[in-house]
Amino acid sequence: MSQVEIKFLGSGDAFGSGGRLQSCILVKHEDDQFLIDCGASCMIGINRFEINPNNIKIILISHLHGDHYGGIPFLVNGSQLIFKRTEPLLILGPPGTKELLINAMEVMFPGSSRVQRKFALDIREFSDRRPETAGGVTVTPYLNFHLQVDPSFALRIECGGKIIGYSSDTQWTDALLDVAGAADLFIAEAYFYEKQVKGHMDYVTLMNHYEETGAKRLVLTHMSRDMLSMSDKVTCECAEDGKIIRI
Repeated sequence: MSQVEIKFLGSGDAFGSGGRLQSCILVKHEDDQFLIDCGASCMIGINRFEINPNNIKIILISHLHGDHYGGIPFLVNGSQLIFKRTEPLLILGPPGTKELLINAMEVMFPGSSRVQRKFALDIREFSDRRPETAGGVTVTPYLNFHLQVDPSFALRIECGGKIIGYSSDTQWTDALLDVAGAADLFIAEAYFYEKQVKGHMDYVTLMNHYEETGAKRLVLTHMSRDMLSMSDKVTCECAEDGKIIRI
């Protein structure tokens, strides 16, 4: 069983609270690499932490909010123009991902969705609780509860003999018991400390349920100013840009 390395290229919320970059998590397993989410600031994280984007084979998108997918037009265009990518890139996301990405590319860089690239761009869409396997990675999406976007998913990811559960943005739902069940690592949103808001997780509620998951390790991400100000009361790990976890 090989070691899996998780590096937070972005651990912030949509508004850059605490000066953090938006959601973007790099996972290395064996000889492959993939991203969990790809927020609009992803290229800053990729360059800041000296990541070669040509080594990223897959991008998993949890839901279609800009702080979780908005970096893809920049990454795709940079891969073509700057990094001279030749290897295929697979993007897996919720229903509607392909149309939205094409539209986003045309808004940001008109004509960019229609250029002849030197690499294949494969965009696929997943369904609730249906596993998808590619490049040694199996991802199973579970519908969560996040307002203003439908559908939105938490992800259970298997690679290198390890399991990563990722809540993405969601209030507590029992689907997270399946996402994080006995996982080697559970990456969970803690947007507020104890304030309960529809569509987002608060730390107190998360910790009331954490033992039920059986996950071996917990790290918090996507924290607001409120949550960051309460970090001295937190009893588990918190993500930050550049943080590395090995499982």
